[in-house]
Amino acid sequence: MAARRISSLLSRAVYASSSIGPASLLLSRGRGSVRGNGIKKFSTAAATEELIIPPVQISYTKHLINGQFVDAASGKTFPAHDPRSGEVIAHVAEGDAEDINRAVSAARKAFDEGPWPKMSPYERSRILLRFADLVEKHSDELAALETWNNGKPYEQAAKSELPLFVRLFHYYAGWADKIHGLTVPADGDHHVQTLHEPIGVAGQIIPWNFPLIMFAWKVGPALACGNTIVLKTAEQTPLTALYVAKLFHEAGLPPGVLNVVSGYGPTAGAALASHMDVDKLAFTGSTDTGKIVLELAARSNLKPVTLELGGKSPFIVCEDGDIDKAVELAHFALFFNQGQCCCAGSRTFVHERVYDEFLEKSKKRALRRVVGDPFKKGVEQGPQIDEEQFQKVLRYIRSGIDSNATLECGGGRLGNKGYFVEPTVFSDVKDDMLIAQDEIFGPVQSILKFKDIDEVIKRANATRYGLAAGVFTKNINTANTLTRALRAGTVWVNCFDVFDAAIPFGGYKMSGIGREKGIYSLNNYLQVKAVVTPLKNPAWL
Repeated sequence: MAARRISSLLSRAVYASSSIGPASLLLSRGRGSVRGNGIKKFSTAAATEELIIPPVQISYTKHLINGQFVDAASGKTFPAHDPRSGEVIAHVAEGDAEDINRAVSAARKAFDEGPWPKMSPYERSRILLRFADLVEKHSDELAALETWNNGKPYEQAAKSELPLFVRLFHYYAGWADKIHGLTVPADGDHHVQTLHEPIGVAGQIIPWNFPLIMFAWKVGPALACGNTIVLKTAEQTPLTALYVAKLFHEAGLPPGVLNVVSGYGPTAGAALASHMDVDKLAFTGSTDTGKIVLELAARSNLKPVTLELGGKSPFIVCEDGDIDKAVELAHFALFFNQGQCCCAGSRTFVHERVYDEFLEKSKKRALRRVVGDPFKKGVEQGPQIDEEQFQKVLRYIRSGIDSNATLECGGGRLGNKGYFVEPTVFSDVKDDMLIAQDEIFGPVQSILKFKDIDEVIKRANATRYGLAAGVFTKNINTANTLTRALRAGTVWVNCFDVFDAAIPFGGYKMSGIGREKGIYSLNNYLQVKAVVTPLKNPAWL
């Protein structure tokens, strides 16, 4: 069926104005919006009530190495942007191989000679708890800074992500003094025990879509186990990691234990992945970049690598569920965080008996989605992260149109400034279309039709990814069948994006290696040592 551009007719009728303006006027006045260029909302729902945002200054733009904020060795900086306008809000030290060398050297010395690995686990736990308390104290400022640099709705950052960040560090603080080995039964002449020891210097590379949450997923278990860290921020979103790293030192973290370097992947990231003195590497990002990271790690010192990579998660709507609830949950599964979520339910499979009703209601829900200034109360969707991602999303939308999927709504840009994309819904999507195969990482919902459970299992699994999946059904037998048949690291049943600190997260196939969060994440940062001692003195002693 030929694509039909309904969005140009429908969306013009429902836009309402919303102001977005220069970032330099925003947080310095402690207000949640400014006068600007009149970006439009995609919804008839008003979102004009301003939030009161605490004053925030960008104070930390240098590398944190050995407890000190320092310039890049080269003296270079790179710009950090406000995605609402594209304007520069800060210039950040640009790290390269020399900065990574300095940071790794500090982390190595802190591990080999410093107090952190030798400190009692209880004292490490207390420092992690003090840090969590400091983050909670500064959570409004951090949420504002996260929104300013990332573009996600302030209410999402303040009410969901900062509380989860604090919860994650409470969780890992609780584990710090509970990591221990075992006594192993062996032959009667030997005593055998295992020691669980910190692995050493951990290199960590985090993405831009959830800068604070990914910081917690990486740093929390590594520190709880007694390791030292060199963390590279995403070049798009370096600001909150530097802020919380400063809070860590206020909490009593010894110098050199946590080092933060900002920079680009081909320079700073590659240097960290290939560094001979890094004992462990953890990376979250795209699958293609993950392959490069894994190769660099293997070519250097064969360091173990944890990878949390891309996804193309199915969300399966069976015919027996409440359609209104299914529509809302599928909408959330895809559009949350501007669609910039590795586990987004980006392939919405709907049973043929309820397909038409589901499609019509999904289109209406997308048209009601409130898009605009993320500092406005009630805004559900802010801008994409940057120009590159913005253009990538638009290219995939054009690909969907060119491949004869039906464009039900959206499909274009909102406003003339910043990186706002209309919530977009495609129907008549086929499995071989790029929009059904590739990770778009944007607000583009692809709705596919299926006939029965056996068919949808095969189609849902017919992807190189296996990060997550969603199932919506009232039938326990259907739920059990799907949860066991779907090849994905997480399967949400009648829910989506539930991220408690104790729930492991990671993927099958090309969605990654290893698990983060929960007890499983501790294994990433521990070595197991067997100690064997004779119970009787050997004759040769």
